[in-house]
Amino acid sequence: MSHQDFAWAIVGPGRIAARFAEAVQALPGLRLHSVQGRDAARSQAFAAAWSRPGRPPVRSVATLPALLADPEVDGVYVATPHALHGGAVRAALLAGKPVLCEKPLVPSLAEGQALVALARERGVFLMEAVWTRFLPLYREHLQGWLREQAIGPLRAIQSSFCFPAPYDPAGRLFDPALAGGALLDIGIYNLTVTRWLLQQALGSCPEPATLQVDGVLAPSGVDQRIAATLVFPGGVSSQFVCALDASSDNSLRVFGARGVISLPRNFWRATEASLQLHGSETAQQVAAPLRINGFEGEIEEAVRCIRAGLVESPLMPHAESLATLAWMDEIRRRLGLRYPFE
Repeated sequence: MSHQDFAWAIVGPGRIAARFAEAVQALPGLRLHSVQGRDAARSQAFAAAWSRPGRPPVRSVATLPALLADPEVDGVYVATPHALHGGAVRAALLAGKPVLCEKPLVPSLAEGQALVALARERGVFLMEAVWTRFLPLYREHLQGWLREQAIGPLRAIQSSFCFPAPYDPAGRLFDPALAGGALLDIGIYNLTVTRWLLQQALGSCPEPATLQVDGVLAPSGVDQRIAATLVFPGGVSSQFVCALDASSDNSLRVFGARGVISLPRNFWRATEASLQLHGSETAQQVAAPLRINGFEGEIEEAVRCIRAGLVESPLMPHAESLATLAWMDEIRRRLGLRYPFE
């Protein structure tokens, strides 16, 4: 690995992968090396779109084994549909290639445990790409507010992540064979941010004492809407709704004994927040713009860890991915949801 030129390969050249490519090509000392997908023409178009003057052209590789066999590839970013994550991650780990895998790492806890065990056995880096945890707003403002108890002891969390998606039984959002559904696609943000908030405020995230779940299923059998309440020891609660059939401001509110922290819109990519203390006429407003598109933080963390020879990131460790998968498994179980490949 060249310490001046970390070469990333992408598996699954879709919309999310384009954001990853944009960040990689804009970060110093990094470059996009190659891309592989199920559709050769799409992969070739993606490679051409993200090639840059003065740099080696991005390659379109026909097969995953060929991509993984290339000694120039320093790290692999997996951005396929959820159900295909596990196969690509496993192949990369077996090839000795460090992996940054788009969320959710895989659709189930059992599969996640097997991949984590493989990464540890092989001594190869593996990290779930939860970009929200690396946003400047969270690292530079929310973390300090919660650790210093700026709103007093934590009492409750409320969040929403909803958007109306046209129903397509063959599309990745609604196809059970592709691990579709609101929870795995967007509800994971509500859950992983809940865990992060509790860790900052309490020092660790306990397991919920009670969990209440309601949901509406799509005709294909996946969850199109979920509303859940998790109550933790001591009475702190987290309520959230995620949906593919509704609209929302997609806000996050964190309630303390003396005030509230608000991210008024799109909390998973937020750049603005406010802190309002009880009885105060004015709120403290903060802004933390993105340097590129928000993906840069997770990419830089992965490169840092890989260059240090780590198997996991201390900021997004394996245990966090597995704990979130366990929560999602339980939520799906309570709704009677099972995927055909489980």
